[in-house]
Amino acid sequence: MKHYFLIFTSILLISCSVKTKIVDKPITFDKEREALTLKYLSERYDINNGTTKITPKIIVLHWTAIPSLENTFKAFEKSKITNSRPDIKSSGALNVSSQFVVDQDGTIYRLMPETTMARHVIGLNHCAIGVENVGGTKDSPLTKAQLKSNIKLVKYLASKYAIDYVIGHYEYTNFEDHELWLEKDPNYRTKKTDPGKEFLTAVKEATKNLNFKPTPQK
Repeated sequence: MKHYFLIFTSILLISCSVKTKIVDKPITFDKEREALTLKYLSERYDINNGTTKITPKIIVLHWTAIPSLENTFKAFEKSKITNSRPDIKSSGALNVSSQFVVDQDGTIYRLMPETTMARHVIGLNHCAIGVENVGGTKDSPLTKAQLKSNIKLVKYLASKYAIDYVIGHYEYTNFEDHELWLEKDPNYRTKKTDPGKEFLTAVKEATKNLNFKPTPQK
């Protein structure tokens, strides 16, 4: 824990004065992915307004458990989900993705428009911007550069949208009784640990002046 707190205290001194640099690296969002997104919104959330646009209220921080940007991009790039995700494939053919991914060197990539729905968190995709971090395994732990970039990205997004919550993926089930929760299937859940409690705590501490709401407690 001390490791991350020492990092964010130094980041606080410089992050406000540094402009957030974002590199656009779009994944495929063709007619097929648009149709699959609309179908997902309808089947999972009963949203049938004919648009893939979302009104962001939550930022969800993740790790990919994939050690490289190249392979992370490949995992998200196709419109349809692959057989490598049998745990969630039965709940929709739309591939997983995220609006942003942060590489281990801290480079922030935008994979999708910020207000287009991405499939990255059960129950909340309709109002959540996802930030994936390359790595997260024992052999490729999240880095100081990634922490710095996550803090900057959260501040950037909060300056553009009325964000109420910043959460770790592992906290998503805390919203099951919340008004923002829309998942219709009570059995569609996966157990998550990303992006790690220490990493999330450091991001929340460094952005506490933005007065986000606390994650609901079960």
